[in-house]
Amino acid sequence: MPYEPSGSGTWDSDGPELLSPGHRVGDWIVDEPLGSGAWATVYAAHPADPAEAGVGADVPSVALKVMPTSGLAPRQARNVAEAARREAELARTTGHPRLVRLLGSLVLAAPDRPALDGAIVLVMERARCSLRERLATPVGAAEAARLITGICQGLAHLHAAGWVHADLKPENILIGTDGEVRLSDFGFAVELSGTHGYAPPMGTLDYLPPERWREPLGERGVRIRPTTDIWALGIVVHEVFTGGARPFPGATPTARGAAVQEYAARRTALRLDPAVPEFWRALATDCLAPSHAARAPHTAEGLLARIAAGGRPAPRRRRVLRAALLVLAVCTAAGSAVWSYAGRGGADDDPAWIRVFNADQGCRERPERIPECSLGLAIDPQRPYTAENVVPVRVWHGDALDADCRLPDGQPIIDEEDHRSSVWFRVRLPRAGAVTTAWLPAVRTRDHPALPRCPGPGRS
Repeated sequence: MPYEPSGSGTWDSDGPELLSPGHRVGDWIVDEPLGSGAWATVYAAHPADPAEAGVGADVPSVALKVMPTSGLAPRQARNVAEAARREAELARTTGHPRLVRLLGSLVLAAPDRPALDGAIVLVMERARCSLRERLATPVGAAEAARLITGICQGLAHLHAAGWVHADLKPENILIGTDGEVRLSDFGFAVELSGTHGYAPPMGTLDYLPPERWREPLGERGVRIRPTTDIWALGIVVHEVFTGGARPFPGATPTARGAAVQEYAARRTALRLDPAVPEFWRALATDCLAPSHAARAPHTAEGLLARIAAGGRPAPRRRRVLRAALLVLAVCTAAGSAVWSYAGRGGADDDPAWIRVFNADQGCRERPERIPECSLGLAIDPQRPYTAENVVPVRVWHGDALDADCRLPDGQPIIDEEDHRSSVWFRVRLPRAGAVTTAWLPAVRTRDHPALPRCPGPGRS
């Protein structure tokens, strides 16, 4: 899709090729450079005439993100234009106080300045500093909590709107003149189609989740999911409390990426800096769960509610959830039973055997029954499949269960391989406790037994 700017602009031709103070770009006068990256350079600017620029006195200064296209190969130029289009589309559809405002866009016409001719310029609200700059001095506990809360608010809104930032890092987290967080730089942002989207294999190495290091590259790129942002959030939380120190060791991004892979393969433990307070340590640990499936329960919305509640469970809105929400790193209830039961329940009706299937290949290949690979059985198949709706016992890949009926219209569940089903099987628990049955989603088994429909509303 071609990039369509909201205006056009000219470059004041009596200046050097680099934008320097005093030169005019469209309706804006350049003040100073603010920073640069692989695709763009950002400059501070002020309106030559507020009325012409379409802004009021409340916008005394802006940031101009200049994205050159001259001299690039056609494919590179298309990538730049696509990045600009994504930023403009995201700003148009997902405006929020925790996302940087896009005030306009233009394409420079500078035929006598080849390096600038055709450059795409995004006009954005100017921030006071980036989070990276803020971390140059110590951040107090109250400010840290406020900053992390703002990041979660921005992510929760993005994800609810169907977007993944895909390049969350302190450089792309701005602090406005009001002291509040603004997420920025959406050039890598991915629009979701269902549970995931696709993007070129790009990003900042220090913030890539473990699965991105081995994600296969298909015709549409690599698969991107909201848990990509959750992993990056865990890194950022650690940095906020440690002055920018990263949780994985290594002198280079590649070395730190190798440490991430060692951790994901469970050959090393996660070691967070003691400077991270206990509450935030637990939150960062959940964000840094070693697989997409283990991170899936920790949505930005859920983390935000957890922060607001001081760590206590908070109610969630009903929504389609992945079965991965029940792959927990540890059993949260002390003394929770571990279920390897595969016998008959002794009732008069005739149950069928079904075997548990874990879509996580790494868990299927592990012979030991580790907590990270355990799966949950629901209390009620018509409520969201979350940690609050799980019986204390756990099951693992290969366990044989007794099922006595099927419910075809329960909570829809999507597993790690994007298989979706609203079918649930009622299975029997050992008769030791008050709860004698639980529910296994059909996406957690490859068996298809012929069972009667469960009576009533689907509850035990």
